[in-house]
Amino acid sequence: MKLFNLKTLAALVAGVAVMSSSAIAEVSLRFGYEAPRSDSQHIAAKKFDDLLKEKTKGEIKLKLFPDSTLGNAQTMISGVRGGTIDIEMSGSPNFTGLEPKLNVIDIPFIFKDREHVYKVLDGEIGQGLLKDLEAQGLKGLAFWDVGFRAFSNSKHAVNKPEDIKGLKVRTNQNPMYIQAFNLLGGNPVPMPLSELYTALETRAVDAQEHPIGIFWSAKLFEVQKHLSLTNHGYTPLIVVMNKAKFDSLSPELQTALLEAAKEAGQFQRDLNVKNEKEIIEKLRKAGVEVIEQVDNAPFKAAIEADVRKSFIEKHGDELLKQVDALAK
Repeated sequence: MKLFNLKTLAALVAGVAVMSSSAIAEVSLRFGYEAPRSDSQHIAAKKFDDLLKEKTKGEIKLKLFPDSTLGNAQTMISGVRGGTIDIEMSGSPNFTGLEPKLNVIDIPFIFKDREHVYKVLDGEIGQGLLKDLEAQGLKGLAFWDVGFRAFSNSKHAVNKPEDIKGLKVRTNQNPMYIQAFNLLGGNPVPMPLSELYTALETRAVDAQEHPIGIFWSAKLFEVQKHLSLTNHGYTPLIVVMNKAKFDSLSPELQTALLEAAKEAGQFQRDLNVKNEKEIIEKLRKAGVEVIEQVDNAPFKAAIEADVRKSFIEKHGDELLKQVDALAK
């Protein structure tokens, strides 16, 4: 009886130890973003979670908070820096206040095509820009995809730069875009995505510029009936994690996070490209006038030189030259 009790006790202690080890090892990370559940960002976030569970055998799990549940982009970035949010993703312009050199990505017409984009972001330039965010308490995990930007408004079709003159245009807080729309004669109004639908509906602003994926998923087509695929700029998402939290993990878990983030990002890029034609057809059926073929040359001539000059005056031309070189 005594031997049995000792064996039973040993088994119980071992079981508790295993349970305690599992409980300690499991890491649950809060992941926030502005996009709605219908957007590819949310679909890719679920993919990210699945990949992490697979790579870590369930040791890391994500709690997903789409649709600005944890606040707008700036609020979430502050939350990640402060440690109240573990991971967030938002467009690169939201980070330029912390790392102004990221503005190079937002220079209008800087990217020739998607191949050029990926060479820059996935190569030495992009990885260097992510590294620069570490001084702000952020660990850059990967670049995901917002896409090439299109211009919509509630007034009239936009085919040439003069068509933008006088329009109140919602844009982000990035100085590159604010300067560009001022040069085009528009009135840029920085505003979070979460406030945009209402602002368009009430005509507080006349126009906005987002990639068509966001235009569709945020249902902006309900309050905007003219869409021009101007492709005036490309915006990546940046997925960032609280650096102290990342550094506290084992090397194996750190590697899993970086690999899963990159793989989920490629999944989302492919999904966005695949969905574009389908979204355009849906928009037309919803009554939106979609102008696919826009002559970009007049837009480029109106804004490119001045915006590039502004960047060079602040940061020099070396980074710009490196980006341009990869277009060849």
